Amino acid sequence: MPGPPKRGTALRQRLAELRGPDVPARPLDARALAALAANPGCRRRALLDGAGVDKTALAQSLGTASGFGQSQFAFMRGNAFEARVKADGGAELLRLTHARLGGGPEPVPGESAVPDLSAAGPEGRAARTALALREATGAGTWTLLDHPMLSLDVAGTPAFLEPDAVVVQPDGGWAVVEIKSFPMIDGSADAAKVGAAARQSAVYALALERVAEHMDPAPRIRHHVLLVCPKDFSNQPTASAIDVRKQLSVTRRHLARLTRVEDIAAQLPPDTTFDVRRPAAELTEAVEAVPATYAPECLAACELAFHCRDRAREEGEVTSLGRAIRGELGGLTSIGEVLAAAAGEAGDPADPAVAALRRAAGLRAEALAGAGAREGAAC
Repeated sequence: MPGPPKRGTALRQRLAELRGPDVPARPLDARALAALAANPGCRRRALLDGAGVDKTALAQSLGTASGFGQSQFAFMRGNAFEARVKADGGAELLRLTHARLGGGPEPVPGESAVPDLSAAGPEGRAARTALALREATGAGTWTLLDHPMLSLDVAGTPAFLEPDAVVVQPDGGWAVVEIKSFPMIDGSADAAKVGAAARQSAVYALALERVAEHMDPAPRIRHHVLLVCPKDFSNQPTASAIDVRKQLSVTRRHLARLTRVEDIAAQLPPDTTFDVRRPAAELTEAVEAVPATYAPECLAACELAFHCRDRAREEGEVTSLGRAIRGELGGLTSIGEVLAAAAGEAGDPADPAVAALRRAAGLRAEALAGAGAREGAAC
């Protein structure tokens, strides 16, 4: 008599049921993981991403499509620039790596290794990447891993990540390379875009650490990643070393705090599904069964942001005002409670948040009264 399914098999089966029969899983990428780590309290995103649900298609089925994502023009431009950077066996890329990160003697064009990382499926590619990293570290030469596959455990389920490149240096160090199509003007780029690239690169570096843990001695993962961008307004590549130690620490801490996907799934009715082919009313009920933690920052990071924002506004959640304001309001969790506290109709006067609200309401009333008096005098 066959025994019960193993824990990993049972979880994969449950996630497949949530996703919908014969619906392929949408793989997690570093951009999604960085956004997930930035909002670890959102069980909805953790479950949907863990189950591989296509949130873009889900938002469309719910009637709240956000237009989230990269334009086709930007995608094509980025691919063309990346191909230029990696041309000739990555000679220019390795030269930039040596110039910004060091790592041994200067690379000689044509003498660097670019191993073949092709294999069947993401698991096979991840295993082939791990083997290539081990071989390149032992060889002690410049090696470019073009689009390697890395694995990282996220909330109890594996996520497969594909960085633009990883460089193994002659001194045995491993460096993440992030190639972006936004310009670097006079040696600096847009701070918000650089920050987003740093968060993504930190996810890759964290995945590399998992590979290095299985080697003895463990190679050094550089905490400076190489950000490659077009120089000024040309298509000529330039690079900068970005310190991602802070992002690594934050990502590691937030991923560790994520509620396990299997625990979230266990709290749902057995027939729950996020199959986008189901009726909108059924999908809405399924989505609402999983708690969300909405913040305005979600608009730039999640395909379901419009749906969650509408619900947060309908329920008067203070999270819709932003995390900073939410933190200042203490135990006041709804906009109705905030307005009542400011008007003196509810709340403990000894509560600092309530006292600040009433003081602000008083100052506002004085300002409006003064403005009204001035208008009356002018008439």
